Amino acid sequence: MAETAANTAKPRKSSAKKTEINGTALETSNTAEAKSRFNAALEEARAGAMALGAEARERASAYRSQASTTGGDWAAEAKTKAAELANDGKKGASGALTSLSRLVADNAGTIEQNLGAKYGDYARTASQKLQETGQALDQKSLDQLGDDAREFVRKSPGVAIGIAAAAGFLLARLFRR
Repeated sequence: MAETAANTAKPRKSSAKKTEINGTALETSNTAEAKSRFNAALEEARAGAMALGAEARERASAYRSQASTTGGDWAAEAKTKAAELANDGKKGASGALTSLSRLVADNAGTIEQNLGAKYGDYARTASQKLQETGQALDQKSLDQLGDDAREFVRKSPGVAIGIAAAAGFLLARLFRR
């Protein structure tokens, strides 16, 4: 067993053939050829890596362009749908104000009989204002309504915050159940 351990511990020498052709060692020729091939393989690998990088950049650019186009299409669709929904909401609010105006006007006589002429006049005035507000809402465009809302917030930020808080509270109560 000691003999096999001793045999395996010795490094083996490669059998390099040193033959001479016209006075030049063949071994140096093989080394130069190996270096040349190795350098050529490195250059080929670099060129391949550069080509892969260029292809990856092209594909990334194509995907970026496609994503941008698709995102733009979706944004346009969302904007169109939001405008349709906003117009429907505006019509609904206008109709609701008009209906409320009629309801108050119909009950103005009862209010006048039960509470007095003064309160009947208040009910008629409120009915008229509701009717006018419904008509104004129906006649204005969404852009005009947005401008009016911005102007209101600039003039009365405290009131706007209070209205937003009340609306948020009402929506939370509505959707909690």
